[in-house]
Amino acid sequence: MRANSLALRLFLWAAGWTLAIVLVTGIVLSSLYRDAVERAFDGRLQVYLRTLVADLANPETPDERLPDAVTEPLFDLPLSGWYWQVTRIDTQKPEMRASRSLWDGGLPVLPRGDAVSALSVRSGYVTGPEDQKLRMVERNIDLGEEGTFLVAVAGDAAEIEDDIRSFNRALFITFCALALVLLLTTAFQVQFGLAPLKRISQQLAAIRSGQAERLEGKFPVEIAPLAREANALLDANREIVERARTHVGNLAHALKTPLSVVMNEAAARSDDPLAQKVREQADVMRDQITRHLERARMAARLSVVGTVTDVAPVLHAIARTMEKTHRDKDLTLRVDAPEDGQFRGERQDLEEMVGNLVDNACKWAQSRVVIEVLKERAEDGGDTIRIIVDDDGPGLTAAEREQVARRGRRLDETKPGSGLGLSIVVELAALYGGTFALGTAPLGGLRAELVLPAA
Repeated sequence: MRANSLALRLFLWAAGWTLAIVLVTGIVLSSLYRDAVERAFDGRLQVYLRTLVADLANPETPDERLPDAVTEPLFDLPLSGWYWQVTRIDTQKPEMRASRSLWDGGLPVLPRGDAVSALSVRSGYVTGPEDQKLRMVERNIDLGEEGTFLVAVAGDAAEIEDDIRSFNRALFITFCALALVLLLTTAFQVQFGLAPLKRISQQLAAIRSGQAERLEGKFPVEIAPLAREANALLDANREIVERARTHVGNLAHALKTPLSVVMNEAAARSDDPLAQKVREQADVMRDQITRHLERARMAARLSVVGTVTDVAPVLHAIARTMEKTHRDKDLTLRVDAPEDGQFRGERQDLEEMVGNLVDNACKWAQSRVVIEVLKERAEDGGDTIRIIVDDDGPGLTAAEREQVARRGRRLDETKPGSGLGLSIVVELAALYGGTFALGTAPLGGLRAELVLPAA
């Protein structure tokens, strides 16, 4: 999940930058293309402008200083969008001659601040007849004594917009295809680049579930140190656990002999009240030492990664043992467990927990004990197994069920036991991250439910 999340974040980051770069590049290219189209259009207009200026400077008759026309059919078509206009501006009443396409209208004057060249040629957009958008160039011509003239030529700006629109459409399609290819390439690169991390994650999950013991395979140079350190950590963990088991076993043997000596000496003086008290306390010490040593061994086993136990064989073995132990009660023990059910933990711990529950059920049952195993999915998404032990005994009230789970509490002193069984089950289940609960069985007696992590 973390690898997928990292891949998603990297992909989104790369995709964001890719789209931003493509967008900015598209805007820049569109702007540059617009400038190029406008310059080309202005060049076309200036050809007509130079023709008019030449005609104005060299008229056919000396008395005719205003040209009649430019040889272009569009300038003769009314309101065609293509116009020229020559205005003499040095007289009190300006004289003007224009193309036939202007009909009775005229062209506006560009602001003087729009000059774009050293030749005083101005260009820009204006609104012409019939609210047409025009691209216009104009120039002032000073012929000395012949007068000063303003020459203007305008063309339909729709041609510019159509050209730019076609270019932008092609640019959009091209860049969309390019962005898609880049995104697919980025996704492939991210997926390929994070594949070793995903493989490590899968192998770690396999180690945790007991299917593997080490990270195997070749990894890239950047990932190899991580795999190497993870394997070293697993080896160190196993070594620590083995040392802990050895120390626990040594402690058990070291305490066993002195306790046996104390109990033997107390038993030899059975009539002495002090010896009876010593024997009583020695029994308590032995139970407590057994309990805490077992907890230490269990805690050490819990720290070992990858231990898996098949549930069904353990339950059938416990059932056979209990049938022999309680043969005097003529009990019927039924085990209903799937063959593929697995407990993520040590076999000894599963035997300890289930054995206590079944033994307790057999002590109180009248004739039947049922052991059932269910595979379930936990709220956090993990797999669990639910082990249910039902009996047809007298059962317990809610208050009694709360008491019996406490350490050393017994409701009936006539039954054998130290009262530590259920409390051990509670602690073992909690250390494995599981739960234990008591309820009422459909058979009428007590129901014990044990929920443990599954492999």
